[in-house]
Amino acid sequence: MESSFLESFRCSIINNWDNPALTDYKSTTFTYKDVARKIAKIHILLEQCGIEQGDKVALVGKNSSNWAVAYIATLSYGAVLVPILHEFTPEGIHHIVNHSEAKLLFIGEAIWENVNPAQMIHLTAIFSLGDFKLLHGRNAKAEYARENLNKLFGERYPNVFKKEDIIFHKEKPEDLAIISYTSGTTSQSKGVMLPYRSLYSNLLFAEAVMNLKARHNVVVMLPMAHMYGMAFEFFYEFCTGVHLHFLTRTPSPKVIFDAFAEIKPDLIVSVPLVIEKIFQKQIQPVIDKKMIKTLLSIPVLDSVVTDKIGKQLSDAFGGNFYEVIIGGAAFNREADLFFHRMQFRYTVGYGMTECGPIIAYADWREFKPFSCGKVAPRMEMKIDSSDPQNVPGEILVRGENVMLGYYKNAEMTKEIFTEDGWMKTGDLGVIDEDGFLYIKGRRKTMILSSNGQNIYPEEIESSINTMEYVSESLVLDAGGGRLEAIIYPDMDATDKDGLSYNQIEKIMEKHRVELNATLPAYSQITRIRITTEEFAKTPKRTIRRYLYQLNKE
Repeated sequence: MESSFLESFRCSIINNWDNPALTDYKSTTFTYKDVARKIAKIHILLEQCGIEQGDKVALVGKNSSNWAVAYIATLSYGAVLVPILHEFTPEGIHHIVNHSEAKLLFIGEAIWENVNPAQMIHLTAIFSLGDFKLLHGRNAKAEYARENLNKLFGERYPNVFKKEDIIFHKEKPEDLAIISYTSGTTSQSKGVMLPYRSLYSNLLFAEAVMNLKARHNVVVMLPMAHMYGMAFEFFYEFCTGVHLHFLTRTPSPKVIFDAFAEIKPDLIVSVPLVIEKIFQKQIQPVIDKKMIKTLLSIPVLDSVVTDKIGKQLSDAFGGNFYEVIIGGAAFNREADLFFHRMQFRYTVGYGMTECGPIIAYADWREFKPFSCGKVAPRMEMKIDSSDPQNVPGEILVRGENVMLGYYKNAEMTKEIFTEDGWMKTGDLGVIDEDGFLYIKGRRKTMILSSNGQNIYPEEIESSINTMEYVSESLVLDAGGGRLEAIIYPDMDATDKDGLSYNQIEKIMEKHRVELNATLPAYSQITRIRITTEEFAKTPKRTIRRYLYQLNKE
C-alpha cells in the first residue's frame, strides 16, 4: 500500500517500469525505468556536492522531462525543493536563491545566460537542466562527480540497475518539502512553506476525482514551478503511471491544439485565459451569426445545434478527455454559461499556493455555472460573514492542505492566520445551500461605493470581456464615486476589419453605454480608456492590477 507522497512516486516507477513516462513534445521520451536511473545519478551528484537532508535545492527552467527528473530526485534525496518560475527576472532569481539559502541550483541554459553566479552566495554548484552538466562549481568534488558520474554510478550499481535499487527518502508529514515563492521581487516575495502532508493530501484528492489510469496521456501546458501545474499536471499524473507530454515551446493556441489533435489527452488542466481565447476566436463568431442565434432560440432545433457545437468544441480538445479543469483565475461568465449549455465536460476549481493548491472542486457532472465547486476532502471552509449565503465575506480555510507558513517571515505568517487557526485567503465569496462556493472578487480589489455598496470589479470585467473587439479589461476606482475601465482591444480583430483608433474609441463608448444599462447606478462606468499594450501578467496569466491603479482626484 502507498503510504506517503514519496512512496507513491517509488511505487509508480516500479509498477510502470517499461511504460513511457516523460516526453519533450516532438523530441525524446523517457520510460519510468529511464527516470529511475536518472534520479539515482542525480542522488550521486547531490551527495558528492555535500547536500544533506533538509538543504535547499533551487530549480528554474521551462517545463521539460529533465525538470521533472530534477524535482523527483531532489525530494526523494531528502532535500527541500525551491521551484522558481522561469518568467522571473535575473534579479528575482538571485533574490529567491539567496533568500531560500539554496545550496545547489538546476537551471535552464537560456536562463543561465542572464544570471550572475557571484550574486548567489550560498550555492555550491549550478547544473544545467539540458543535460545536467556542471555550469558553475565552488568545490572540486562537484566537478569530479559530474565528469565521472557514469563511473560512480557503475561502482554503486555494479550489476544492472533494478527496481530493488530504488531508494527514496522516508519523509514525515510535517517535514518541509517545498518553498514556493509567489513573486520574484524582493519587496513582494513570499516563500510558501509546504509540508509533505499538503502535497500528499493534494495527491490523494486528485487520485479520488480525476479518473486517470496508467498509460493515459496528458499534455503539460501550465508552468510546473507553480503549484497548480505541479500538482495536477505533473505529480498526480506521474504517480498514476500516466505518459506526460511537455510543450517545450510557448503554448500558443496553435501549438496547444496541434498537440491535442495528435496526443488526444485524457485530462486537460488549464487557466481561464486559454479557454476564453478559444471561446472568443472559435466559438463566439459562430454563435453570433444570425441564423445560429435563431436556431438556438427554437426549442426543437436548439438541442441539434448545441449537440453539433458541443462536439466541435470537444473535438478541438482532442475528443478523448474526461474533463477540462479550469483554475488559477476567475472564469468569464458568458463562456461559463455557454459551455454549460453545450454540456461541455468542464469544471472550475479554486485554490492557492498556500494550500498546495486545492481548496474547492466539483466533478463536471455536478458543477454549477459561476461556482468553483465544494470544499475539498481533508479541508474546511467558511465565509467570514453574518449571512454566508447572501452577504460576501472573506473565505477562510483550514486542514491538511494548508502551509506551515511563510519562510523567514513570522510577521506575515501571523497576519494570514486567525487566532483559532483559520487561514485568510484574501478572496471574497458566498456558499450556497448545497455547499458550492461562488467567488465575488479579491478583498483588496473590492471597491466601496459612495453610498456604501460593495463593487466587485472582476464581475464587471467579465461582462466587458465578452463584448466585440475586447480582449481584456480592468475596472478601477477613479475616486469621487467614479469607475473607469481600461480596455485592451482585440488587436487581431480590429486590424482584420481595418478599424482606426477613432472607430475603436466609438465602439468602446457604445459598449460602455450598453453595459451601464445592465448595471446598478452605483457601479456604472463613467469613462473608458484604451490601451494598445497587453496588460502585464503574472505567470499564471492574471493581470498585475497594482500596476494600473489610478490617481484619485
